[in-house]
Amino acid sequence: MIEVQRATHSMLPEESMLERWVSEALGNTEGDLVLRFVDEEESRYLNRTFRGKDRPTNVLSFAFESPPAIDLPYLGDLVICAPVVECEAQQQNKPLEAHYAHMVVHGVLHLLGYDHQDAAQAEIMEALEIELLGRLSYPNPYE
Repeated sequence: MIEVQRATHSMLPEESMLERWVSEALGNTEGDLVLRFVDEEESRYLNRTFRGKDRPTNVLSFAFESPPAIDLPYLGDLVICAPVVECEAQQQNKPLEAHYAHMVVHGVLHLLGYDHQDAAQAEIMEALEIELLGRLSYPNPYE
């Protein structure tokens, strides 16, 4: 199950698209998540508070760690800053829909434990993003 929260005035992808992107990224993994779309102020606050970076960012992932002996199907929260995604898409000359798809897939992969802190991790994660986005008929986001 996906709960979509819209805390922005930006135009956002339709819920059916969001569900399709999340489903593709999850593959056979079962789990619930919150997908929250925000403006720069909230993104900046969260990025500063949890990552020590005083600027808004495109996507933040907050994985949920279930307490021991409690099995919950909750994966965590994704927070996507709509104005940052819009600006990046324009700067990178990418279709907005494709960039949103990339941010959702990227964020879900973080919730599943993938990371890009070093070159080896980044190579694995990026290859998976390219594969998943290709299955969704979107181009390689890194070209």
